[in-house]
Amino acid sequence: MTAPSDTKAANQMWGGRFAEGPDAIMTAINASIGFDQRLYAQDIAGSRAHAAMLAATGILTPNDAEAIGEGLLTVLSEIETGKFPFRTDLEDIHMNVENRLKELIGAPAGRLHTARSRNDQVAVDFRLWVRDQCDAAILGLTALMRAFVAQAEAGADWVMPGFTHLQTAQPVTWGHHMMAYVEMFARDRSRFEDARRRMNECPLGAAALAGTGFPIDRHMTAQALGFDRPTANSLDSVSDRDFALEFLAASSICAMHLSRFAEELVIWSSAQFRFVRLSDKWTTGSSIMPQKKNPDAAELLRAKVGRILGATVALFTVMKGLPLTYSKDMQEDKEQVFDAADTLMLGLAAMTGMVADMTANRPVLAQAAASGFSTATDLADWLVRELGLPFREAHHVTGTLVAMAETQGCDLPDLTLAQMQAVHPGIRDDVFSVLGVENSVRSRQSYGGTAPDQVRAQVARWKEKLA
Repeated sequence: MTAPSDTKAANQMWGGRFAEGPDAIMTAINASIGFDQRLYAQDIAGSRAHAAMLAATGILTPNDAEAIGEGLLTVLSEIETGKFPFRTDLEDIHMNVENRLKELIGAPAGRLHTARSRNDQVAVDFRLWVRDQCDAAILGLTALMRAFVAQAEAGADWVMPGFTHLQTAQPVTWGHHMMAYVEMFARDRSRFEDARRRMNECPLGAAALAGTGFPIDRHMTAQALGFDRPTANSLDSVSDRDFALEFLAASSICAMHLSRFAEELVIWSSAQFRFVRLSDKWTTGSSIMPQKKNPDAAELLRAKVGRILGATVALFTVMKGLPLTYSKDMQEDKEQVFDAADTLMLGLAAMTGMVADMTANRPVLAQAAASGFSTATDLADWLVRELGLPFREAHHVTGTLVAMAETQGCDLPDLTLAQMQAVHPGIRDDVFSVLGVENSVRSRQSYGGTAPDQVRAQVARWKEKLA
């Protein structure tokens, strides 16, 4: 059955081509107002810019343009104060706004849609919204990077184990580990900056797909909405969502980086590691085990990459088989992007809070840094540097000494000089100077290395860039 109100709404939107309104199920599958109402600010901004341009080019009278502009501000106020009655029978945010505008100002509202289509209207709305989300992500990443830089500055010379395969590899500094994430998130930030630059072209004026015969000024609307320029091809303008895909791709990579540090927090805060302590702000208890302090915020953040990556795959799947230009499939472009953007911003805020709040357990870090024969590479390097051994031979000698220490249940610095000389007679007493973890990290002076001086230099560089 078709309700009478549906018929009226259908005729208003689609003109005289349809005698009857849609079936109730068709209305449900076709309507997008349940989610695209989030575009209200962008939709109204685009309409106000369009009306001003129509007046400037003589397509609208100044009186009509003024009535439309003032009426749209009233609609904006109603939405922001929760007084706006969103209607499913009006399908989407565009028709909801236009219908309310007609109720407010009458006939001039019907002239607003001159020289445009819902195709270019939704394209500009969505592009504006995604551009705003890029800006928000850039700000969120900047705050997160500052939190990591602060941790790095505080612990520039604190030693900790560096891992490969989650096995102790070489000693590094806490500051160096923190700055690794600054570099990762800096690349994430640059991806959002790059995506924003590419998407900053205005599709408004492309109309349905072919442009319009009205003498519009697309450069005027582009400038009014903060775009660098209008899009150069009307078919492309209404048919692609690569700007949203690029935002999702950047979000997926960023979420992956968030997840990696979340995983480290889960491991590091465990009783077996005790590298860091998370406060009560970011942990929860157990309903049955009173001793538990679970890193639930980190675990949830670790999981949320799945939602963002899933949104990316979903939109790629929607777009991959569509011929030019617009198809209704593209209505499915928004919910995934909305959810991914919300999830990303929540994740950035949560991680910033956890990084700023966490406390490193310096004594435990130092103890762990000295375990697992972490200075074996330093010993091999010493054999090459001081005795002139080929590295492969030095590697073999060091491996033999590691096996000896392991058999005796001690670490490399605990072996005697005589024991070392039994493996290679050229080893001298000064070998012990390279076997301490503090000496090890201080020696890594190559650019980008873990030496405290190098860490402090990187901290200073990023503090200046983030100021």
